[in-house]
Amino acid sequence: MPRTFIAEAARKSAAISIARVICILGVVYVHAWTGLTGYDLQLAKGTPQEDLRWVLMDVFGRSAVPLLGLISGWLVASSNRTRDWPTHVTRKARTILLPMVLWNALALLLVSGTAWLLSLPAPTPHSFGWVFEELFVASRNPDINVQMPFLRDLFVCMMAAPLLVRLANPWLIALASAAAVCQILGLGAPVFMRASIPFFFLLGILARRGHVADRIAAWPLAMALVPFALLTCAQLYGSLRLDVDPATPEAATLDLSVRIAAAVAYWRLSWALSDSPARAFLLRIEPFAFFLFCSHLILIWLGGPLLGALFGKLGSPLYPVYLLTQPLIVLLTVILLGTLLVRAAPGPAKVLSGGRLSAG
Repeated sequence: MPRTFIAEAARKSAAISIARVICILGVVYVHAWTGLTGYDLQLAKGTPQEDLRWVLMDVFGRSAVPLLGLISGWLVASSNRTRDWPTHVTRKARTILLPMVLWNALALLLVSGTAWLLSLPAPTPHSFGWVFEELFVASRNPDINVQMPFLRDLFVCMMAAPLLVRLANPWLIALASAAAVCQILGLGAPVFMRASIPFFFLLGILARRGHVADRIAAWPLAMALVPFALLTCAQLYGSLRLDVDPATPEAATLDLSVRIAAAVAYWRLSWALSDSPARAFLLRIEPFAFFLFCSHLILIWLGGPLLGALFGKLGSPLYPVYLLTQPLIVLLTVILLGTLLVRAAPGPAKVLSGGRLSAG
């Protein structure tokens, strides 16, 4: 095998790992602690700090998530093991579904338990149906681990993957188009909590077949970043200054366009970082990325008010410092907890990290 091909494959693998780190760190901004209720957040709309929070959410959070779905579809399309349905689904149940349910159970125990014992302002069980939904995300978004619909929908995509990888491109394009329409019209539940997830999963399969990742990697960095920047500015202006209803088809279409542009931009950025001095540092973080994704809301529910007592709520003078550093604070906590868990209980650490963290 030519040495250049091996080097190219290694760089692509590194870029995928780096993309995961960037995307999941960005998700923390979406769920950052503010100390305010939904009503108070509405009152804060238009203030500099609330504008900053929206910018961080859109640029680094909601806009980065689609790339995770694209990567999942891209990897599925390249794996021969996908075609063996029982083996494939069993493996994905172990690395996606089981960690999701266990982390949801931990959220109920830790967050709801603390709310009951110490009056933490957090959801508490009030019916069997509520507990069931919190654990399995069966037909609605959970109240505590609000990030878990991604894993739930990703697992549904994985169940269909052995069929999807056998379909011709026109069928995949038709399915992706249907998913896009559902996303724009707000349809999908209870089959999919977010129709954008199967949309980007299918795009990932198509991107693999069309060698799109290689083509984007060859673009100048500005060519990938400028469309994302322009579309994001338009979306932010509509949300923050024109108070556009995000549920309208026009706003949803723009949102989906922003997410597509974001996936392109973040992939090109990850490719650039995969051949930069930051590569080694980011790759050392990557094994903790899944652990970070699953645990960060538990840490924010529990730790947010503690640090909030020091920095203050949204609107306080020091809150912007807290907001900007929340992903780093959560990441450092996750690395510490993950490392300790690997040493103390390598089996549970491997399960909770989707197989990423182990004693080896």
